Amino acid sequence: MSLHYKRVLLKLSGEALMGGKSYGIEPGMLRHYAEQIKDIQELGVEVAIVIGGGNIYRGLQAQDSGIERVQGDYMGMLATVINGMALQSMMESIGVYTRLISAIEMKQIAEPYIRRRAIRHLEKGRVVIFSAGTGSPYFTTDSAAALRANEISADVILKGTRVDGIYTADPLKDPDAQRFDRISFSKVISLGLGVMDMTAFTLCKENNLPIVVFDVNARENLRRIVLGEPVGTLVYP
Repeated sequence: MSLHYKRVLLKLSGEALMGGKSYGIEPGMLRHYAEQIKDIQELGVEVAIVIGGGNIYRGLQAQDSGIERVQGDYMGMLATVINGMALQSMMESIGVYTRLISAIEMKQIAEPYIRRRAIRHLEKGRVVIFSAGTGSPYFTTDSAAALRANEISADVILKGTRVDGIYTADPLKDPDAQRFDRISFSKVISLGLGVMDMTAFTLCKENNLPIVVFDVNARENLRRIVLGEPVGTLVYP
């Protein structure tokens, strides 16, 4: 059984952890993702993860609450650390060695981000969870995913969503939306499709880092992707 991707960065939204709830973390969803990650890790895939914090707090909400944008962004980064801790705990409960790494120093609960150390963890078969975004305001967790994926020389970014790929329009709103199996970076830009925020997308484009957008809720999708099956939409250079 040959692997199509040896080292991957999985991008999960914080909202993905809510399940049917309107806020917080649904334990069943946490286990669902942990078991999928364990599946591919046992195949020999080196797995890094960036998870958002939107189920707890979104920095962009700050403007409506009277909180300054920069302060709000830091609050959002701390939310990603909470999600990272939860995912780490669940993964270790099912026997997966993990390392939680934070871009903001908090040595009691997470390692500081040191690129070479993170790569070494991956080489030793540990799952690495990158939290606290980039450590700087004004950047999304999409940007953090693109940055870390390039830094660790990942083969691909796997962007888990609620839909099964990239469409010409939002398939949840437009029943006539058409799905792409493959699409180039240039065409995504020309059609104005919102795969990632533009900072993240440009970083991937400039470094020829492919992105697979897929339905993360379907049980076997992660495994199928790393084995080379056509799942979701591939964004290629």
